[in-house]
Amino acid sequence: MGAQWKAKGKELAANAKGKLFGRLAKDIMIAARAGADPAGNSRLRLVLEQARKVSMPKETLERAIKKGAGLTGESVHFDHVMYEGYAPHQVPVMVECLTDNVKRTAPEMRVLFRKGQLGTSGSVAWEFDHLGMIEAEATTPGADPDGAAIEAGAQDLEPGEEAGTTLFYTDPAELDLVSRALPAHGFTVLSAKLGYKPKNPKDPASLSAADLEEVEAFLAAIDGNDDVQNVYVGLAG
Repeated sequence: MGAQWKAKGKELAANAKGKLFGRLAKDIMIAARAGADPAGNSRLRLVLEQARKVSMPKETLERAIKKGAGLTGESVHFDHVMYEGYAPHQVPVMVECLTDNVKRTAPEMRVLFRKGQLGTSGSVAWEFDHLGMIEAEATTPGADPDGAAIEAGAQDLEPGEEAGTTLFYTDPAELDLVSRALPAHGFTVLSAKLGYKPKNPKDPASLSAADLEEVEAFLAAIDGNDDVQNVYVGLAG
């Protein structure tokens, strides 16, 4: 849960699919501003890898590229905004938003944080490391995650959410460099992005079942906002 909060349960996951495509479309549009060809646009290439991993429809993907690259004549503008604060029971939260209207998003975040505590810029960020996060799958027999991390230049690693995957952490500036290096060491990159990892995540066992349920409900409400791209939370596991 610490690297990035995700909704639990089949129904929630199914409902989140369309939302995920919408968020990826925003990422693609922003990346495509630097060019519609992924061969010459590393940021776009990495986002497209994420989109293909979750089977984003080809038509939606191509439309987002064209729109972001200005090939449709439409104007695309999103502001990147971070909101910091605490979920109930003082669990630190970083909320990453991409919005076309900050004047709409800001009051919506204030309302959503009423059950927690909305902080100022920097009030919670110190509790997280800003890192590159690469999810990769071993595709070569005997591929060694530790050896691959050292050779590719990753700072750290941990098992991924899915069997056979590894989450490699990098310096933000070296995200693309490490992503390009991993395949030579037996790993196929499934996704790569910048994110936040809690430095000292709280053990969920320290919360009662009722308190943890309250935290989950708070996070689900935040994640349900259309302008929210990612939610990072200081809980382990």
